Amino acid sequence: MLKQMIDPQSISEFASWIEKYEKFVIIGHTSPDGDAVGSCMAFYHFLTFKGKKAQVVMPNVFPDFLKWLPGTETVAFYRNASRSPKNVERVEQVIREAEVICCLDFNELSRIDEVGELVQQSDAKILLLDHHLHPADFADITISFPEQSSTCELLFRLLSDLGHYEDMTTAEAACLYTGMMTDTGGFTYNSTRGDIFYIVSLLLDKGINKDVIYRKVNNNFTSARLQLQGAVLSRMTYLPAYHTAILTLSKELQQKLNYHRGDSEGFVNLPLGIKDVIFTCFLREDTERNEIKVSFRSIGNFPCQEVAKTFGGGGHLNAAGAERPGITLKQARQEVITVLEQFKEQLEEAYRAEQRVSYLLRKS
Repeated sequence: MLKQMIDPQSISEFASWIEKYEKFVIIGHTSPDGDAVGSCMAFYHFLTFKGKKAQVVMPNVFPDFLKWLPGTETVAFYRNASRSPKNVERVEQVIREAEVICCLDFNELSRIDEVGELVQQSDAKILLLDHHLHPADFADITISFPEQSSTCELLFRLLSDLGHYEDMTTAEAACLYTGMMTDTGGFTYNSTRGDIFYIVSLLLDKGINKDVIYRKVNNNFTSARLQLQGAVLSRMTYLPAYHTAILTLSKELQQKLNYHRGDSEGFVNLPLGIKDVIFTCFLREDTERNEIKVSFRSIGNFPCQEVAKTFGGGGHLNAAGAERPGITLKQARQEVITVLEQFKEQLEEAYRAEQRVSYLLRKS
């Protein structure tokens, strides 16, 4: 049985909103990933089951490999490739009419770009449900637990606390599992607590097929994506003195190999397969804005989020990110190398800790 984490008062207050209000808007962060889409869609199914008028809003589109998640065809995008004014009008209207706005998988309104201004102007009640550090103070109810593996894990706890587990559908469970799986790299980081796998067992009892979900998320790409992966890996910078590898992806290469949103998902994890690498960085030139998207991954106890902070970003122990506007890919790469010198001792300590773990496993 799961130990209750969420404040009973927050649960009771949100339950009262469900009783009182009818129009709910659910918002995920810009460049939504599996946890953002999974949590938003699971919440959508829950509120729909409760008879509410629910609408999921995303600041921009999510990768094609998440479109199979049940209900994604109903999502309203503020921006898409066509930048249609109809999208803007629709999102503005639903937020204007909302009685409750549920903010999932982000900790401050800047993470939803222009949509954040619409939320600020709204008179709706606001719920923040998230697992990132340092949540901003903009919600009427804030449920924040950075130690949780994902927002989907936290949402499962909230839905269970609301007495919804018995009525949970396979569709909801699939959305929740997808978020948990993707935000832990297939349960390879941020996932050493036993209750994570207890929740997975409860989701399995709802009829999900975890193997099919894995294939839909990880084996659902185009041949161009595989060519892109090879091209990116061929340009990898390996820095053995820092136990680090850096990957880069330029706009030019994206155009040449017909890049689609989400094609580079998971690239940052690939160099972790190199012996002695414990920290990786992936730098991608954004195709819509003059900025570099920065992703970090690590193994063991090396703190990705501390590196991300030096770039104005944040995240978790083993997964973090940032955005660097107004600089070139070459400049961003040099910035990372410069910052690595500040963390050289920690990188070496983390590497030695991993070596000790390996030694103890061999001796056991």
